[in-house]
Amino acid sequence: MKILFITDNFPPEVNAPATRTYEHCQEWIKSGAEVTIITCFPNFPDGKIYKGYKNRLYQKEHIDGVDVIRVWSYMTSNIGLFKRVLDYFSFSFMSFWVGLFQKSDIIVATSPQFFTTWAAWGLSKIKRKPWIFELRDIWPESIQSVGAIKHSMTLNILEKIELALYRDADRVVAVTDAFKKNLIARGVDGDKISVVTNGSNIELFNIKNKNQELIKELNLEDKFIIGYIGTHGMAHSLDFIIKSISKIDDDSIHFLFIGNGAVKDKIVKLAEELNLRNITFLDSIKKELVPKYLSIVDVSLAPLKKSDTFKSVIPSKIFEASAMQKPTLLGVEGEAQKIIKRYGAGVCYEPENEEDFIEKIYLLKNDTKLYNSLKKGCMVLASAYNRKKLAKKMLDILYSLEKIKLRSSKANRVESLLKYT
Repeated sequence: MKILFITDNFPPEVNAPATRTYEHCQEWIKSGAEVTIITCFPNFPDGKIYKGYKNRLYQKEHIDGVDVIRVWSYMTSNIGLFKRVLDYFSFSFMSFWVGLFQKSDIIVATSPQFFTTWAAWGLSKIKRKPWIFELRDIWPESIQSVGAIKHSMTLNILEKIELALYRDADRVVAVTDAFKKNLIARGVDGDKISVVTNGSNIELFNIKNKNQELIKELNLEDKFIIGYIGTHGMAHSLDFIIKSISKIDDDSIHFLFIGNGAVKDKIVKLAEELNLRNITFLDSIKKELVPKYLSIVDVSLAPLKKSDTFKSVIPSKIFEASAMQKPTLLGVEGEAQKIIKRYGAGVCYEPENEEDFIEKIYLLKNDTKLYNSLKKGCMVLASAYNRKKLAKKMLDILYSLEKIKLRSSKANRVESLLKYT
């Protein structure tokens, strides 16, 4: 089977969509599938092209068995609505035209970004191939939650397009059960929706001991480290975290923030204004280095803004942290909270509740019995959400859809022959 996969993000970018797609592709190739990725030149999250690349019209490369086609797109940081829309739309436009010349049996597009699915929809009509909408975020609802779009007419138009795409897709693969329930409640046929959650690469995230050299390098000896590794975006409520940190009076508790994003400069400035000494900021690191840095933290922080929209979101951080036996301090309600509690892999606080946030930090640091129990829960969670198993589940969905289309095509040919005999 030839899979054409359209995604705005792919390695060397290190965000969740890039990682999920890459790791799925690796397992699909092992199973005999041929995969072609159409993506842009790496620039997330700052809108600045990575070293070693140029924003050319077209470039083809081969990454670990995957044919990767990079196309030109307008690049901007994740700030400012008009520029971001131009960024997303330019990639959708280019990926559509390049996709016309790629052989494929099935087309997959992952959202976000929302406009990638437009390209897959168009290609499926012209090439007469089935297409999959991989739903990683409810868009435009999620951008409304962070205030990126406030114009009701614009939101209504985008939502109508969103629903039309769900209904047109041959299959929707959602990353949470809550996303599936959301679509069904809005009239999308539940029989066409499958759920394949995010997970952890147990082979990559397998460091059991803290990297002492890194601890010394960062001057974090004898610290209880709470780490946030990922995009510093508008949805993550990091300004709340910084303000809350200023109320912690235990000098042994230290926060480590690694990554870049739309609010990075803002929160660094806020930390300086509050004269915080118990926080370290680092820029984004390569994916293969994440386990090394995650090894030195005692707790992994996974926050989001307090919003009903985010009750359906499961941060991918909890799976990677669990694989490393690092309990999660979760500031997300809903489905993610249920998972953490079900497996006993962390502690939850009410999003943007300062008192509860600080109380749970002290609990994690001071209750050794609880902490060790949470580490055991992490192991169970990581095993249940093994990325290899999840990649196979999604590949089975693709194969089943291809077989259905093949049977349908044969039936149509037989019907045509009978008509003329």
